[in-house]
Amino acid sequence: MSERLPGLGLGLDLSHVPAEPRASAVALLYRRVGPGVEVYWVKRGKALTFAGGFYAFPGGKLDKADADVPVRGVSGEEAALRSAAARELFEEAGVLMAEGAEALSQEKQDALRKALLAGQRGWGELLQSEGLALRAEDFRVAGRWITPHAVPVRFDTHFYLVELPPHARTELWPGELSEGAWVSPALALARWGDGSALLHPPAVHALQVLGTFTDEADARARLATPPYCPGYIAQRIEFQQGVRVVALETPTLPPATHTNAYVLGNGELLLVDPGSGDVKQYAKLLSLVAGLKADGLKPVAVVLTHHHGDHVGGARAVKERLGIPLWCHAKTAEWLDFPVERLLEDGEVLELAGEVPQRWRVLHTPGHARGHICLVDERSRAAVVGDMVAGVGSIVIDPPEGNMRDYLTQLARLRDWPVGTLYPAHGQPLPDGPAKLQEYLNHRAQREALILQAVPPEGVTLAQVVERAYADTPPLLHPVAERSALATLEKLVAEGRVREESLQYFRIGA
Repeated sequence: MSERLPGLGLGLDLSHVPAEPRASAVALLYRRVGPGVEVYWVKRGKALTFAGGFYAFPGGKLDKADADVPVRGVSGEEAALRSAAARELFEEAGVLMAEGAEALSQEKQDALRKALLAGQRGWGELLQSEGLALRAEDFRVAGRWITPHAVPVRFDTHFYLVELPPHARTELWPGELSEGAWVSPALALARWGDGSALLHPPAVHALQVLGTFTDEADARARLATPPYCPGYIAQRIEFQQGVRVVALETPTLPPATHTNAYVLGNGELLLVDPGSGDVKQYAKLLSLVAGLKADGLKPVAVVLTHHHGDHVGGARAVKERLGIPLWCHAKTAEWLDFPVERLLEDGEVLELAGEVPQRWRVLHTPGHARGHICLVDERSRAAVVGDMVAGVGSIVIDPPEGNMRDYLTQLARLRDWPVGTLYPAHGQPLPDGPAKLQEYLNHRAQREALILQAVPPEGVTLAQVVERAYADTPPLLHPVAERSALATLEKLVAEGRVREESLQYFRIGA
């Protein structure tokens, strides 16, 4: 987010303790079409905390009551997981995968689904009252995936391969999901390739396996043995083709605990923001690059979005280990104590050769830092945005290096470029880039109004402004809020709406 700020850090526990994964289950629903198959995928609503805006398959976390539902052929956890998969499949796709369901009319199934979603009927009670039974054979084991340690909300997810019964149909109902459709694996992967469908590693792997479907046994065997996945945790995370992320633990500002290093390209590679100076951390990035080099890809440069310590901590070590140059803006280079081989300027294009070539346009976006840059892919509009926005926490504008007027100008510039998915330095990707940027602009405008309201004509100190305008912020974070409040006050002074005298601020006019 920023350099460690004065007054912040003492008394704070900045060590990262990974969240405990929650048990969950996914139904990988498919149907046979000619010699191949189609799969049913859904798009998660963009407002969802976990994976909002991503494409996935019907599924979710286990409810306590799932364990009370009998499943013929298995018991214990295996039964509870299949019960959850069956429930989620019915709730999200309308497919009631149970013995006896074929005898129920579609109207009856719709009524049962509505009652289940409304909480009027329990899952086990619903099945029992209708004489339905879950069978293990309908939910074939198809792999297990655990969310990486860096993600605040984690899941231990078991996948089950489910073939659509002849009597069943799928239907998406409005709610947490915004789309639901049958799709060929090839088309789904093409959309992942062009950046129009974000996917997590389990979904990419499932689509790659089902894209060469021969029979169910072969598919299940390959689904259960994904590459680069020790301990069920993916080591290669590529939300869209050619945009890989490695989350490195860094001394950044809470609630963030990691800084995302990005590896861009499908042949030639750029390594963006290797932010950790801890060898155990940047070794994760080097390990990924080593694997990509073994596959014939070639790193060509390290790129820095800006100079803050949680973005440059491992830059020197990584560039020296790989023998590649460092590229950044001139205002960033001024802060570094090691060589910079190329100074990047606003508007230039970084071309990466490869199976799918990429052209990343450099945008100079000062505000958070004077040398801050973003990279925007000309084909997909994906934008690696450093600390312009965050997927977790907020962005601090810290004068004199930070400038609120510049920051707001660049937020609007990115919004209007236009951009697509935003890849921030902290947190998960943000699929609707323009909406997120407008959200930031709206938030800053609201905060500015509160700050201006907190400045009376008779004068007030900066600390008093923070106390009044950031009443919704925990006092422990007021040192951080104070920096952004100062940046806003400097903007108001420049606009002639506030004047500053002897470290006090006075509102001008009504």
